[in-house]
Amino acid sequence: VSCKKRLCSATTISSLERSDRKLSSSAMGWLTRFLTAVAFLAAGVIFSPETFGSLSKGENPAKVLIFVKLAHLLSFATAWGAALWATFIGGIIMFKNLPRHQFGNLQSKMFPAYFTLVGSCCAISLSAFGYLHPWKSSSTVEKYQLGFLVSAFAFNLTNLLVFTPMTIDMMKQRHKVERENNIGDEVGWSKNREKAKTIPKLAAMNKKFGMIHGLSSLANIFSFGSLAMHSWYLAGKLDL
Repeated sequence: VSCKKRLCSATTISSLERSDRKLSSSAMGWLTRFLTAVAFLAAGVIFSPETFGSLSKGENPAKVLIFVKLAHLLSFATAWGAALWATFIGGIIMFKNLPRHQFGNLQSKMFPAYFTLVGSCCAISLSAFGYLHPWKSSSTVEKYQLGFLVSAFAFNLTNLLVFTPMTIDMMKQRHKVERENNIGDEVGWSKNREKAKTIPKLAAMNKKFGMIHGLSSLANIFSFGSLAMHSWYLAGKLDL
């Protein structure tokens, strides 16, 4: 009976994982097309602003300028706030309080949404800033800011399309090995590290996962740093 239960459980988990992969693949395809379109729009606004009615001589209607500035400010604020929360607050709290497999499964759902949100907001901020400060007529400082916004967008796009799928796939493979060894329902890494000492396959998975996750985290930090540089620029422009 016990064997049948384990077999049934394994079959159910495998079926759910296949279904999840299909849904994830479909969602990633849609997100890729959406962000590609947004990226081309942003590039068009920056390098060919006249197509969208932008004028570098200050002739834009006042209402349009206010709308564009509002779009830039709200999108930047959303990206900054989401990055701050996910990087330094929410993720740490969840890791310290959730069973590790629950934490990993939750992160596998949150990260695609997080990078899509921040990437989209960066693209909108970039488009708005490019509209207000066309590349051909912008100052050196303004070109640096365009560079920071491009960097933030690129790092999030790389995370969404490259590192996140790799991390999730590696995580699921490791979860399978851990379930076979009755670990993963605890909080923290203690049991994983102990088992890895006697299971070479798990140790190798830990190493590979750490490398991929490290690159993802590095890209996320670089994105946050780019947004931080732009926040410093905006602070210098505020008149409170």
